[in-house]
Amino acid sequence: MPLAPPPILSVTGLSIDARTPQGLRPVLDDVSFSLAAGETLCLAGESGSGKSLTALSIMGLLSPSLRQRAGSIVLAGRELTTLSERAMRQIRGGDVAMIFQEPMTSLNPVMTIGAQLSEAIRTHAAGDDTSVAARARAMLDAVHITDPGRRLTQFPHELSGGMRQRVMIAMALSCRPKVLIADEPTTALDVTVQAQILTLMRDLKAEFGTAIVLITHDMGVVAEMADRVALLKNGRMVEDGTVHDIFERPRHDYTKSLLSAVLRLGSRAGQEGPPRITDAAPTALGAEPVLFVRDLTVSYGARASWFGKAAPVAPAVKAASFSVRPGQTLGLVGESGSGKSTTGKAVLGLIPFTGEVLIDGRGIAGLSSRDMKPVRRKAQMIFQDPYASLDPRMSIGDAIAEPLVIHDLGTAVERRDHVAALLKRVHLSPDHATRFPHEFSGGQRQRICIARALALKPNIIVADESVSALDVSVRGHVLDLMLELQEELGLAYLFISHDMAVVERMSHQVAVMRDGEIVEQGDRRAVFENPQHPYTQALLDAVPQPTPRSRATVATPPVTQRA
Repeated sequence: MPLAPPPILSVTGLSIDARTPQGLRPVLDDVSFSLAAGETLCLAGESGSGKSLTALSIMGLLSPSLRQRAGSIVLAGRELTTLSERAMRQIRGGDVAMIFQEPMTSLNPVMTIGAQLSEAIRTHAAGDDTSVAARARAMLDAVHITDPGRRLTQFPHELSGGMRQRVMIAMALSCRPKVLIADEPTTALDVTVQAQILTLMRDLKAEFGTAIVLITHDMGVVAEMADRVALLKNGRMVEDGTVHDIFERPRHDYTKSLLSAVLRLGSRAGQEGPPRITDAAPTALGAEPVLFVRDLTVSYGARASWFGKAAPVAPAVKAASFSVRPGQTLGLVGESGSGKSTTGKAVLGLIPFTGEVLIDGRGIAGLSSRDMKPVRRKAQMIFQDPYASLDPRMSIGDAIAEPLVIHDLGTAVERRDHVAALLKRVHLSPDHATRFPHEFSGGQRQRICIARALALKPNIIVADESVSALDVSVRGHVLDLMLELQEELGLAYLFISHDMAVVERMSHQVAVMRDGEIVEQGDRRAVFENPQHPYTQALLDAVPQPTPRSRATVATPPVTQRA
């Protein structure tokens, strides 16, 4: 019987300490796994579990505040932990390459795509300018980027998120590495673009024989991509096995809880509205909508050329119409660039628009900032990134109280008491009021932003991708909180998301946007269980299902790439 070939990558007993004012603190402890050529291993777990830290250790990119205490990393028979920085520079990009989560921050904004690809190729391969340029173009062809010759002359900001991620993949594969590390490569992407990127990675693995370490907290992506899975929690590996073992026969309680928190598309088939979270009496749905929108159109204006001529720009939102009643949620879904966030900002009067927008029966078109002030008490917003939404120099108590100060509501003592009550309502301690945003986890910061949005007792909240950056279990807690508050307070939500499973859980009504237009709208059951528009059908078909048995039937929808 022939011996199995040695693994292409072997990590044994990897342990990392962080230097803190109190001394060394372990952040990664005894992590071990191996990877065979042509195999995909998924490192899964919540934020802070040590997934990205493991990847950075393999790449030799640990920050000075971190120290490897123990462990071995062997790549193609070569021990990496004892190599000099000069030797590691030859390894990076040549034998092992990495795709980072956010391509916009990984690409140089002042260099063209062609220049950056060529730089990566020249670092590890000889060749004249003509051969390097030809190889750069061939790599863009390999990752299925349209019009590669033109893309080589463009800058990162001229490409969509999905295309930038394809460029990062092309750059990582340009020297045909033995191991490709992909750190959350699809987290920020739309479901259709995500499906394309995952299909692309499978195709490239088959073509080049590259082994892949895929880091993600999306269990649907794990089910679709992994051959084997390693689950990390608090810097330790709690379980590993084949993808079928992990999903069908999980052993560890953490694995079971992670899988139980995954939202499955179709789980609410045949049911009316979102699930009940509390025993609070349901709020009577008012006859009059709290938000009424008719023929909403937003145009950002024309861009002037060098010759003074204005190039026409298509409206970002085109004649959108919808309404949201008290105690209800309208889910607004679509890809990046479809106009979802622009719609959310327009209905709050944050950007200019034409058409009719009524909040609690009052039209806001043309209102001055002074006249909008009382309207804003009725409508608030929760943004996608809770850390960017909070002033790092303000305590969270001051941040939550700020809307009360702006509207001159209550005394200092009354505001303090109101902040304490709001923190309790979002399941945080009033003692947290004196702390600062950096002292909280992502899920806790989003709860703080919800508390801030509730400070003025609004009737409607616009939630713009409010849970897309959160881990699966934390996301579930925040969604339950939002449903709980809706039941108790009769809140209406305009819930903006590209996550179809989240929208299915949260919504009473659903509107699907594409290229600034609402192409389908109706109650949740009608849209999810009997979609009429081909674009809606493509969105639903592209959602990765959190079960490995389904991945053989997953198809990539024919979605046009956007520049």
